[in-house]
Amino acid sequence: MTKVKCETAMPTSALGHGGPIVSRLALGTMTFGAETDEAEAARQLDLFVERGGTFIDTADVYGGGASEEIVGRWARRRGGFGDLVLATKGRFGPPAGSHGASRRSIVRCVEASLRRLQVEAIDVYFIHGWDRHTPICETLATLGDLVRAGKIHDVAWSNVAGWQLQRIVSVAEAHGLPRPVALQPQYSLLERGIEIEVMPCALEAGIGLTPWSPLGGGWLTGKYAADARPSGATRLGEDPNRGVEAYDLRNTSRTHAILEAVGAIAARVERPPAHVAIAWLLSRPGVASVLLGARSAAQLADNLDAIDLVLPAEDVAALTKISAPSIPAYPYGFLEDWSDMDVWRRLGGSGSA
Repeated sequence: MTKVKCETAMPTSALGHGGPIVSRLALGTMTFGAETDEAEAARQLDLFVERGGTFIDTADVYGGGASEEIVGRWARRRGGFGDLVLATKGRFGPPAGSHGASRRSIVRCVEASLRRLQVEAIDVYFIHGWDRHTPICETLATLGDLVRAGKIHDVAWSNVAGWQLQRIVSVAEAHGLPRPVALQPQYSLLERGIEIEVMPCALEAGIGLTPWSPLGGGWLTGKYAADARPSGATRLGEDPNRGVEAYDLRNTSRTHAILEAVGAIAARVERPPAHVAIAWLLSRPGVASVLLGARSAAQLADNLDAIDLVLPAEDVAALTKISAPSIPAYPYGFLEDWSDMDVWRRLGGSGSA
């Protein structure tokens, strides 16, 4: 396969309505301080910026706070973040931190992240997940206070259901509190569950999507086979039961049909399968920036090269069809002839359970 060296300038996109302009590929730093040591993390950050990347994403739980510290020290050595857009998350907290999305917790989380990142303000602050114990108005009011205090510029959410996202938007609008500019869900050719309700809600509200796990935990690189359990220095090789990306969970006929389609397109366009998977995701409605997480600068460089690949419309359609998730017969199948299902059909969803 031809080795691609991308020389295309990194394109940008607005992060939702009213959010910052960010590069269409973002650097996810979940590996920093865990699988990736500080020296290699710095190489990734340098490479990302050299290649035109502007959007850096971290969280207080990554490496138990080490990821934020590594990113903060790197920025300090280069004289600050400058025009880069910095995002971090709070909700679960590092081991010694506070937990939940209450006022007490979020204030403590933000203050701790500011210290670790060595900044006065966070550009985009994500609440890392829904907190059923805290009224959403309390969380939003706290974020509003932090925005007014100049400690956060924009707010966002991660890992929520459709009704939860709509609740966030409705309460924010009703009380004049900050609306989210972005949502960070799991989304890839292998995981399209957000298309049932989360994505239509985000599109309606003008919220930008910044998907995580665009390669399905490595599945969409073609490195895992149906008849051989993974081993070695890969995510599933080290932990085959890794959450939603677990080998036994993903090792299905649907997964391998998708991998076969991706591989065929990759061979035809002379690109790695990962490029095809990323290009498809960048073509999806509402996707502002795709998070790339890597263990090494070499791995990151390979994935950054995907930015100039624009798939032919027929290839996008073929991938959308082969990966279409089934929907429950009720209520979605029952309603499929109604106008409310137009968005679902545009997304390439299947109308049968």
